[in-house]
Amino acid sequence: MKNILIASTSTLHNGSYLEYLLPELQLFFGGCSEIIFIPYARPSGISHDDYTQKVGEAFSKINIQVKGIHEFEDPITAIKNAKGIFTGGGNTFLLVSQLYKNNVIDTLERVVKTGTPYLGTSAGSNICGLTMHTTNDMPIVYPPSFRTLGFVSFNINPHYLDPIAGSTHMGETRETRINEFHHFNPQPVIGLREGSWLAVKGESIKLKGELTARIFKRNEIPYEVTPETELKDLK
Repeated sequence: MKNILIASTSTLHNGSYLEYLLPELQLFFGGCSEIIFIPYARPSGISHDDYTQKVGEAFSKINIQVKGIHEFEDPITAIKNAKGIFTGGGNTFLLVSQLYKNNVIDTLERVVKTGTPYLGTSAGSNICGLTMHTTNDMPIVYPPSFRTLGFVSFNINPHYLDPIAGSTHMGETRETRINEFHHFNPQPVIGLREGSWLAVKGESIKLKGELTARIFKRNEIPYEVTPETELKDLK
């Protein structure tokens, strides 16, 4: 049974890393003394070791140890044996490229779909959808495929931002970009605002947090859903 937490972000404004999620994570990873962290997205070019250390400091507050996947000689076996998995944010193109390069994407998909608890934030959440096409990131590297893990039957846009009323900025909004995506792709997209997450339990997918999320469907007017809305039929 799938057990997944898909969070828009790791850090809220004026908060520390994972601070707002720690009470939820203590329950989510209950019974896990150690989890594997996938640091491939490398925000701001941080090293795998430094990123893993940062994550470890956060998880130490709930008495969970963290080991980076790069520390294992065989990352595929490490994923197979993991009691829990966390993929952090950064650049989605780099993350997906490394998942393919290290031949772990199929194993990661398989173990999570069969019950290993998985936490994603930002880029680590974007890859939970059918494809990575709705990332906000620059294409700094070219992955061999845009196909991702398909834990849910739609795409995800983390860090979703609403247009700012009265702004003179003439650039594209997130909604504009998602509409462009829908000219070529059929699957729905959920815009997850900061502080929101999706809780996936088996076939159930529920919006959590205090904010609404925005749903985009091809050739339809976008609409809002409230926390605790069941989204298993979004496809």
